[in-house]
Amino acid sequence: MTAPEGRGIAESGRTASTFRILHVSTGNVCRSPITERLTRHALSDRLGDPLTGGLIVESAGTWGHEGAPMEANAEIVLADFGADASGFVGRELLDEHVIRADLVLTATRDHRAQVISMGHSAGLRTFTLKEFTRLVRAIDPATLPDPREDGVVERARALVRAAAALRGWLLAPSPDADEVFDPYGAPITFFRSIGDEIHQALDPVVTALTGVESRG
Repeated sequence: MTAPEGRGIAESGRTASTFRILHVSTGNVCRSPITERLTRHALSDRLGDPLTGGLIVESAGTWGHEGAPMEANAEIVLADFGADASGFVGRELLDEHVIRADLVLTATRDHRAQVISMGHSAGLRTFTLKEFTRLVRAIDPATLPDPREDGVVERARALVRAAAALRGWLLAPSPDADEVFDPYGAPITFFRSIGDEIHQALDPVVTALTGVESRG
């Protein structure tokens, strides 16, 4: 499949040797930068260098502030967790980002719907972050490929397939259970509460992806 002319790349952008995780929010200056950098930090904690396992973590926004830095309060939250905020540049979500992604994790259900509406067979690999966490918790790790024998990429692909199969059977307990609310313009205390939510949601996901528990 080829993306619309002038906006994308061929679907072959997804390769067998890598696994791309795309975090999506609205402006790509608060929630998705925090989630991207906390994911990278957690992967480094478990794998040393995430790229050695073939995992690539990115983010974009449905109304992304192209070229903008992340919010200052988002940088403070990342510093609280010891994560690196340097070099971040905001991006508008494009077809090519969705095409290349093996797993898309969104802040809210509206973001998930927007990603899926872009096409590119994104439905089976797009979840809200908290939705994916809930599904991952229900998957027996013993049913997934061993990352030491089959590699982290194969395990990650199997995890996404297993989560997609469970989606209709394991529903959210409330409409807001799968939402990460927007802290844009809020004080640092609210940013920190959102950072804690994201961190708690990511921990079981990264453990399931890598097969390695946090050292923290």
